[in-house]
Amino acid sequence: MSMDEARAPLGDMPPEDFRRYAHQIVDWIADYLAHPERYPVLSQNQPGDVKNALPSKAPARGEAMEAMLADLDRVIVPGVTHWNHPGFFAYFAISGSAPGILGEMLGAAFNVNAMLWRTSPSATELEEVTIEWLREMLGVSAEFGGVIYDSASISSLCAIAAAREAVTELQIREEGLSGSDSRLRLYCSEQAHSSIDRAVITLGIGQQGVRKISTDSEFRMEPRSLAEAIEEDRANGWRPFCVVATVGTTSTTSIDPVPEIAEICNREGLWLHVDAAYGGSAAVVPEMNWILDGSEHADSIVVNPHKWMFVPVDLSVLFCRRMGVLRQAFSLVPEYLQTSDADEIQNFMDYGPQLGRRFRAIKLWFVMRYFGVEGLAARLREHIAIAREFAEWVDLNPNFERLAPVPFSVVCFRAHPQNIPNELELDKLNETLMEEVNRRGKVYLSHTKLKEVFTLRLAIGNIRTTREHVKLAWDELNEVLAGASRGSKFEN
Repeated sequence: MSMDEARAPLGDMPPEDFRRYAHQIVDWIADYLAHPERYPVLSQNQPGDVKNALPSKAPARGEAMEAMLADLDRVIVPGVTHWNHPGFFAYFAISGSAPGILGEMLGAAFNVNAMLWRTSPSATELEEVTIEWLREMLGVSAEFGGVIYDSASISSLCAIAAAREAVTELQIREEGLSGSDSRLRLYCSEQAHSSIDRAVITLGIGQQGVRKISTDSEFRMEPRSLAEAIEEDRANGWRPFCVVATVGTTSTTSIDPVPEIAEICNREGLWLHVDAAYGGSAAVVPEMNWILDGSEHADSIVVNPHKWMFVPVDLSVLFCRRMGVLRQAFSLVPEYLQTSDADEIQNFMDYGPQLGRRFRAIKLWFVMRYFGVEGLAARLREHIAIAREFAEWVDLNPNFERLAPVPFSVVCFRAHPQNIPNELELDKLNETLMEEVNRRGKVYLSHTKLKEVFTLRLAIGNIRTTREHVKLAWDELNEVLAGASRGSKFEN
């Protein structure tokens, strides 16, 4: 055997093969994005279907790409719940746009670790550029710097870590929480995202360190209750340090009164973190820019372009007015990462727990450049308009009722036929209604509970969703409800 023959099995896929298969996969993706309605939105798989359809061990020898692509259609696709489907109305209806997918492909091809400026200047500087573009698009103050993370869960965790670091008298970085007798307390509304609880658990503050503030009839934090809670906690030996206000809560997309909350934080010397992971993107629409009123007084703001700006998961931006404190909370540079240019450039590894960082900015850059500010605003404006039209359908139908305001593009509602006054029966009816609509596969809805009431949520946010898709969801709901009212079995 010659040396060349011995080396043949080593190395990467040959470029000519990569080109051929890449074209096949791009063609497959293009067809998928063009006709996602061919698939049921919610996977119809049973637990174990994917695992049982695949070998229990990895192949000893490499397999042909043709076999892998065949298994993609045979095994993987049936087990996918199609978030890129225009009938996906569950949770927050995120979508990966075509330019974002192309940017993701390039990020994977470069495969850089964006930890230091030196490890890829383009990754660092493009991150700086896209953060600045986004800041200007949303009307965020020039006082804020920023950093890209994977999700709002990590963005908020890092913001709360910075808030903890800002309590300078405790010296938590050096001594930890065990070195202090102070009990830290964070405040958020009872509608705040569960990631806030996870963050305080992770940071060692503990769930008792979170105090949930009551909300008003529109599910917004009550500033008076916040002020009273802070005063009471100080009297009882707690050390208040941070308040999390939400612009677009998960269940109802309500908007906390940030200006009033900011005033309290300023008076009390507390870090204000604004969780605008979902709602913040809407500020790109000029007539919606008011949603971030008061955020100019915050210490940190999180916005997720992967939630409602058509960037593929995952990409979250944390804006911070006190970048030095954020850096102080995390920066730790071992000798092998020391560089002579550290004072001249920004090393993003210093602003979070991760050393390894993906080149995420490139997909955000592609989306911003392809659609432009006006194009993004037009698409979000349309989503908001369609959601308000759906809310009108609910309001005008005697068999349904709306359960929350609609500031963005999520509608909270339930079926409420006049002949069913019992709340337990209504909850059961709505749960059955949701499950049957989802089973049919044309649309996918999720739920929440508002004041213990089982509530349906229709979230519009997919770049391919039109009024016709929303009308289909409405027709499905009415058809299934009519069948339930007749006492008949559900039928497709």
